[in-house]
Amino acid sequence: QVQLVESGGGLVQAGGSLRVSCAASGPIYSINTMSWYRQAPGKQRELVAIIDDHGGTDYTSSVKGRFTISRDNAKNTVTLEMNSLKPEDTAVYYCNALLVDRISIREREYWGQGTQVTVSS
Repeated sequence: QVQLVESGGGLVQAGGSLRVSCAASGPIYSINTMSWYRQAPGKQRELVAIIDDHGGTDYTSSVKGRFTISRDNAKNTVTLEMNSLKPEDTAVYYCNALLVDRISIREREYWGQGTQVTVSS
């Protein structure tokens, strides 16, 4: 079955940098978009960054110029480089993918288990 597994994250001081990565595995036919969401305590999950299969990207305004999303289509991975981190970036970060699997040949949405990013002031 298709799985998304995240890695990275952790604790960093304000102004520091972190990287989170996500690897998709299983019977994958193609991956359309890959993205990162985050959810802070007491808040709704929000889209942070998205990258399509041609490398086109978009970011939520609060992270533009500080975060960079990239993907490796050969390895089915997506990475979020986070610089100049702020305490308000503290959240659980979730990987998301819209992909077609080889079993159903249908596009479905998949989520990773989430990884904690904590930025101390």
